[in-house]
Formats: sequence, C-alpha cells, structure tokens
Amino acid sequence: MLFLRRAISSSNYSYSASCAVRASPVVVPSRCSSSGLSSSSPGVVDGKLGIHVFRCPDAVGIVAKITECIASRGGNLHGVDVFVPEDKPIFYARSEFVFDPASWPREVMDIDFLHIKKLFNADQSLVRVPGMDPKFKIAILASKQDHCLIDVLHGWQDGRLPVQINCVISNHKRAPNTHVIRFLERNGVPYHYLPTTPGNKREDEILDLIGDSDFLVLARYMQILSGRFLRCYGKDIINIHHGLLPSFKGGNPSRQAYDAGVKLIGATSHFVTEELDEGPIIEQMMSDTDFGLSGTGGAGFHRDNLRSFVQKSENLEKQCLAKAIRSYCELRVLPYEVKKTVVF
Repeated sequence: MLFLRRAISSSNYSYSASCAVRASPVVVPSRCSSSGLSSSSPGVVDGKLGIHVFRCPDAVGIVAKITECIASRGGNLHGVDVFVPEDKPIFYARSEFVFDPASWPREVMDIDFLHIKKLFNADQSLVRVPGMDPKFKIAILASKQDHCLIDVLHGWQDGRLPVQINCVISNHKRAPNTHVIRFLERNGVPYHYLPTTPGNKREDEILDLIGDSDFLVLARYMQILSGRFLRCYGKDIINIHHGLLPSFKGGNPSRQAYDAGVKLIGATSHFVTEELDEGPIIEQMMSDTDFGLSGTGGAGFHRDNLRSFVQKSENLEKQCLAKAIRSYCELRVLPYEVKKTVVF
C-alpha cells in the first residue's frame, strides 16, 4: 500500500495552517437517496469491521452503489465520508461497515469492490479488514532521543498502534542495560546500530533492513534521507518534528524558543519528501506555555522553566506521532493534491 505516491481520498473542511483537508462524517448525499437503499439492516452479530476508500471521477450514484454492495452481502454501513473538490470533479470516499465473514468471505469482498472500481473507472479502491488482514509492518529509525521511540514501542505493545515492528535502526549506540534495549530484547525486536558520518549515511544498509516493511517511521531520527534513498524505498515515510520549525532552526531549538518567550508550542507529523520538512502534513498539535494564560494575549504567569518547556514539547511529539501512525493504519490520512492531505 502506498498512499503518498498514489493519492486517494477526501474530506469536508480545510485549515490552511497545516495544508490539510479534514473530513467530518456526512449524511449519505441526497443525490443517492433515490435508490431506496438502506444501511440500517439488522446488526451483524460478532461482525468484523471493514474499511473501504475510493477515488474516481465524480458521478451520480457512487455512494448508492457502494452502499448496495455492502447491504447485498448482509453488511451494515456505519459511516461514509465524502469529499469532492470545488475545482475538480474527483470523488473521494471512506466507508466503514460491519459484516459477517461467513456471509461475505474476504476474497469475495475484494472481487465485489473491484467490480465497483471498474464500473466507475476508479484509480483507487482499497479495502481493509483490521481484524483479519495482517498488521502493517513498520521499521523505526531513531537517534539519541528516546521519547518518541519508547512511546511507539509501548503503543505497539499495548495495542494502541495496530502495527508489527520489524526492527529499530539507530545511529546512536545504546548500552545493553538501557530501557529501550531491554524492551526490544524481551519482545524479540532486532536493534541495529549503524553509526553515520557526513560522508556515509549507511543508507544502503538501512534499505536492506527495511525492505519488508509497509512504511517507515522516523522517531526523531536526526539524519536527512537522500532523494535516492526515498526513490529506492518507494513507500511512505512518516516523520515527527517539533512545531517550532521554521521559526527556530539549528541547534537546540527548544532553548531558542524558550529564550524568545513563545506562547504556543507544537508538534507536526508529516510524510517525508525530498524537500526537507515540507512533506504533506498528517497531524499537528499545539499547547499553551505557561509564559501566558490561554486567551490573554501572552500576559500571565512565567511558570515554565526550560525543563518543563522541553517536556511539554516532547509530550506533544509523542502524541502527534502516535496519532499519525494510527490514522494512517486506519486509512484516515490520504494525499490530496501535491502538498496537502485529507484527514477523515
């Protein structure tokens, strides 16, 4: 599966600050109601959740046909998100439904949605059943900072993140008795230490190690991946960085922001492209600092010290990265145009 390079989906409102278009649940459009179809069939006992995303030239009756497909197999449609850009006749949709695998076998489901894809000349039609399909396999690249790496590992362990971690690769050496190494050893996750130099980023070795992954996660990996690396890997890469960019670049940006007395801190998760930190944004989070009370325009109590300031920033980074990974796995984040994403 390749979302960034095979754009697919949709939404209903936009916010320009993050170059994203967010989708809110919508009622099935009236243009499809004439079919008389209903998604309110009796509840499916012990059913499986299915997710379908679709992109095709806009036309009348697309939602009706998808609904008919699900209902004809005894499925129960739980929600549809639809988006058609104002300036382009392209239809995007994401549907969630519950079904009985005994009545609708997984392989038959693929065939049914393939028929709809051909009917509407769709360039994308993807089905996922999280409870039956294999989990997404990921590889994690990290450097010295542990907070994002540890959070992803714990999210995987407790089931918050529906992924399988193939390996962790780092250009920073960790001692055998550290929390990360002990965790990885207990859970059988390989750790590869590949020290880098300005003249050797170890990219060929990294490519050999991550070839079996479905996508790559940069958990505060402080090396720039080359265009050749991105082309050779050919799959999506999710990065996280502090939302202070581009205002405070270079060494110790948190110290720079703290000294400048910023009132808002944040984190940004985005797809990696050849343009440094300019890939399509997946998720952004913000928080007030205690330099000023929320809504007071900066006047308030100077409570934060540098340590609490950095901790707030790191907490946002952990939450933002975890949400981006989870949304990606649930087919909620889909590219829209060149530098935008659609978020369902």
